[in-house]
Amino acid sequence: MATSPASTAPSARTGSQEQVVPTSTYRLQLHAGFTADDAAAAVPYLAKLGAGHIFCSPVLQAAPGSTHGYDVVDHTLISADIGGEAALRRLADAAHAHGMGLIVDVVPNHMAIPTPIWHNRALWSVLEDGPESPYADWFDLDTSRERGILVPVLGRPIGEVLAAGDITLDEVEIPAREGEHPIPARTQKVVRYFDHVLPIAAGTEHLGLVDLLDRQWWRLAYWKVADDELNYRRFFDVDTLAAVRVEDPEVFAATHELLLRLQADGVIDGYRIDHPDGLADPRGYLRDLDAASGGAWTVVEKILEGEEELPGDFPCAGTTGYDALWRIGGLFQDARGALGLTHLWQQTTGDLRPFEEIAADATAEIISTSLWTETERLTNILHRICAEDIRLRDATRRNIQRAIVALLSSMDRYRAYIVPGEKAPGDQKAVIEHAAERARRMLGADEDALATLTTIVALACGEEVGSAGRTNTADRAEFMVRFAQTCGPVHAKALEDTAFYRFNRFIAVNEVGANPDLIGVEPDDLHEHCHRMVRTFPDAMTTLSTHDTKRSEDVRARLVPLTEAPEEWSAVVEELRAATIEHRGVLVDGAMELLLWQILAGTWDLPGAQSPRITAERLDGYLTKAMREAKAHTTWTDPVEEYEEAVLGLGRAALESGEVARILGAWTKRTLAAQRAAILGQKLIQLTIPGVPDVYQGNETTDFSLVDPDNRRAVDHAAHEKQLDRLLAGAKPDGIGEEKLWLTHHALTLRRERPELFSGREAAYLPVATTTGHAVAFGRGTSRALDATAGESGTQAELITVATRLLLGLNQRGGWSEAAVVLPDGSWRDQLSGRTFEGGLVRLADLLETWPVALLVREASA
Repeated sequence: MATSPASTAPSARTGSQEQVVPTSTYRLQLHAGFTADDAAAAVPYLAKLGAGHIFCSPVLQAAPGSTHGYDVVDHTLISADIGGEAALRRLADAAHAHGMGLIVDVVPNHMAIPTPIWHNRALWSVLEDGPESPYADWFDLDTSRERGILVPVLGRPIGEVLAAGDITLDEVEIPAREGEHPIPARTQKVVRYFDHVLPIAAGTEHLGLVDLLDRQWWRLAYWKVADDELNYRRFFDVDTLAAVRVEDPEVFAATHELLLRLQADGVIDGYRIDHPDGLADPRGYLRDLDAASGGAWTVVEKILEGEEELPGDFPCAGTTGYDALWRIGGLFQDARGALGLTHLWQQTTGDLRPFEEIAADATAEIISTSLWTETERLTNILHRICAEDIRLRDATRRNIQRAIVALLSSMDRYRAYIVPGEKAPGDQKAVIEHAAERARRMLGADEDALATLTTIVALACGEEVGSAGRTNTADRAEFMVRFAQTCGPVHAKALEDTAFYRFNRFIAVNEVGANPDLIGVEPDDLHEHCHRMVRTFPDAMTTLSTHDTKRSEDVRARLVPLTEAPEEWSAVVEELRAATIEHRGVLVDGAMELLLWQILAGTWDLPGAQSPRITAERLDGYLTKAMREAKAHTTWTDPVEEYEEAVLGLGRAALESGEVARILGAWTKRTLAAQRAAILGQKLIQLTIPGVPDVYQGNETTDFSLVDPDNRRAVDHAAHEKQLDRLLAGAKPDGIGEEKLWLTHHALTLRRERPELFSGREAAYLPVATTTGHAVAFGRGTSRALDATAGESGTQAELITVATRLLLGLNQRGGWSEAAVVLPDGSWRDQLSGRTFEGGLVRLADLLETWPVALLVREASA
């Protein structure tokens, strides 16, 4: 079989090992239902599509039944569910045969606490042998507390569970582990609580049950105890994900040995790092990985807030692209619609508060509930520091806790990068200081609390405070690390997983890394972002959809017309409410109702999309998650069935209503052109701006998925391949789904054939002038291609992207009229329409006659 064009760009690194930079990536979710061999079968299609590298979800052995892989239990094995190491090698071989490579997702921050726990043999060993376990230093445990590692799995308080006889002694067979470090099967005595089993410490087998439980390295507890007394660091507030101390060189080596060996064998080309902000020292971790991998292409799942930038000394290619996501999407939103959408929100909910106040309430709630144990741990460390230093001893525990809560609540990003033993970078220190300014306003005139806050800020920044010579104590170092590690969970759980589900004014901007207050992005802002990418991290990833996005790129794009026609959308909402009045009980709140109508508008039938409207099962699952994440009327831990059924009933009734179908059908028809322009425009821009674009599985065509697990549904790659084959045979795209597929194919193929236009700092980004704000255009070129037509900075554009924005407003103004784009000299062929245009002033009405976007490539001179 003939291979596809080379899929790697020129190396961005000098040294003994050349760095492979993908021209693009295509994300695949691997699990038992879609194995590495299934992925290998899809490789010919993905190569034909133009994808450069396959980007796999985590491939190490995960907990039983995992559908995502982020709950790793064994770093020495490739997941048996996806076919094991042999299948992963077959996938790599298939990719290489088609000129592609393999990027894998790495989870350095945590491991799963599975059921039964023996699936995680490292943790099982610690629970059995305590400090004598060879894995005793692996996990991030608070050893200052008595009675062992908390295991909060009981359904009732332990006294009641013991009285009921639900805890028993048993004997289980722990299966053999195969692989490079095999372990034979063995039978072992355990403590059992239904499906949960725990090892028994040596020498305690003869004790009575109560005494035996009291002599273990672990402590069985009621599940509700976790929020107050959990003594291991976890991933956010997920008790079943225990943090790993990857900052320990031995732990790093053991947890990365297999992946690095596969990279050395040529199976793996690069890495995506999950949640680096949870690590004790993200910069240090990346330095370790950079050295161990020989500088492999690595991107980090770092959420940048607003204008925050990734520290320039992070040895990686950049982020996974959420900073590009909100800017690209915002191009197609009309900022002027914010006022009308705000009026609808206030009228429907009666809530006049700005998002800032809603977020503040959510933060206070998260800190005082699900993340209280983390706050307590910080308080205990700091109280110990102050008690041991006579100059700080008057800081009371109450004021310490008040000041810590205020400072955590005031952070405007995931964390600052300050580590013990290193001088705090000025910009990172400023992050803490600015948060402290906001915290002071929260604390008011309480001088004692304010004085304590000053101490906390100094400690968080690693500065000397109190008695001289105490800067480098173990407790002070621990506080610095723990504070940084706690900021992220507070920020994420309060905003993305709570406030984003409460403030449903315009849900397309309630997205990871985005700001619900920010609707609309100007073209100049995108241009500046792209210029900055070229200067700093030109080979970072860009994305529009991921396994973590709240809604797919196309759902968000379909909601764009709300910002251009907020009054018309308000009228639609009133019609929808009238059509479902019989099913809208008194328990249904306005915030959840507005969320429902937007979800239906974004997932309704779209002509030419070949994607059916959302099903009742999918809608039920989404609304249940949304309600419980909002935590306003029901929660995961304390669900209110009556409220949930009222909301779900309204959703089902809406799906079954002929009148609702008529209303949403009319809205879709009215805004179809604008939806099409946003869907195609944002995809083309993502695929041609600086960075390595990732295409999430199925999103090469229209996809109306919602938050996980909805976005992990099976993708019919075979059907997409048939569509692409038909287009390659000369057929015209039949509807927006095939248009997006055709566009994606052309853009990805160009990236593979002309990587010099896209990769590294040599690949220039050139804004292209238009005479209207309803179009955005830019060129890509390289400084190595110079001639008399050279433009700004001496670089000739070889490719130009043009996209229509704010189409409803454009049509209200009567269309393009004489609006034009200024193309550089030469002949330009639109890859989508097949038409050719000469350089100079080109009317947009001509250029965009059949497509709302254009992908122009310079034709070779005769």
